[in-house]
Amino acid sequence: MIVADGIFVTATDTEVGKTVAAGGIAGALRLSGIDAGVYKPLQSGHLANDPNGDAGRLKRLAGVDDPREEICPYSFSEPIAPLLAAERAGRTVTLQDVLDGYRRIREKHSFVVVEGAGGLAVPYIEGMMVADVAAAFGLPLLVVARPNLGTVNHTVLTVEYARKKGLRVLGVVISGYGKQPTGTAEEMNPKLIEQWGQVPVLGKLPWLGETYDTHDVRTAVATHLDLEAVASLART
Repeated sequence: MIVADGIFVTATDTEVGKTVAAGGIAGALRLSGIDAGVYKPLQSGHLANDPNGDAGRLKRLAGVDDPREEICPYSFSEPIAPLLAAERAGRTVTLQDVLDGYRRIREKHSFVVVEGAGGLAVPYIEGMMVADVAAAFGLPLLVVARPNLGTVNHTVLTVEYARKKGLRVLGVVISGYGKQPTGTAEEMNPKLIEQWGQVPVLGKLPWLGETYDTHDVRTAVATHLDLEAVASLART
C-alpha cells in the first residue's frame, strides 16, 4: 500500500474544476478526521490576497486557517503561464522555493493537497514544467478531467505523460458532470478512460453551478468520490 503525506492535483486543461476538486477533497478529509492542508505554489491571474483567486477558494473549501499568502507564496496578476507571469513581473521562482513553501504548510498539517496550474506541460518555474515539479514532490498524482467528448484523448495523454515523467497516478476525477446534457459520450467516457488509460476513475463530481456553497462541494466529494482512496494514503 502506498503511504504519502499528500497528493498532487493536476488537470487535463485549465478551467476543468481542479481547484474545486482539490479544495473539496481537503475539506472532506478534514471532516473525516484527517488534518489536511492545501498548497498552491504558484498562481497567475489573481494575487494570493484576492479571495476570488485559487488560493482564496482553496482556503474556504478546505476550511483551514492558514493565510492565503502561505497557501500560495508566489502569485501574479497576469492570466498567463506561471513561468511567463513570473518573468514579466521580474521574479524568479526556483524548485527550492516551491519545496520550502510546501514544508511550511506540511509542518502545520498531517496531509497536504497540492494543486498545480493548468495541465502537466504548463511552463511553471525556472527550467521546469508542472510535471517536473510534481515529480520533485514525489506525491501520488490525481488527474481532474472534463466529462464531455474529447476527454478520453486528453486524459489518456495526461496519464501516459505523467507516467513517462515518473509520476504515480492515483486516479482520475471527472469534474462538472451534468453541466451539459448527458449523452453517450459522457456516460461511456469513464469506462473508456479506465480501459485505455489503465487508471481508476475515482468518481464523478457533479456540476454545482458558477457559484457554489462550501458545504455542497464537500458533500459532493464525500458522496461521489472514492475518498477512501485518498484517505488511505494518509494512514500509516
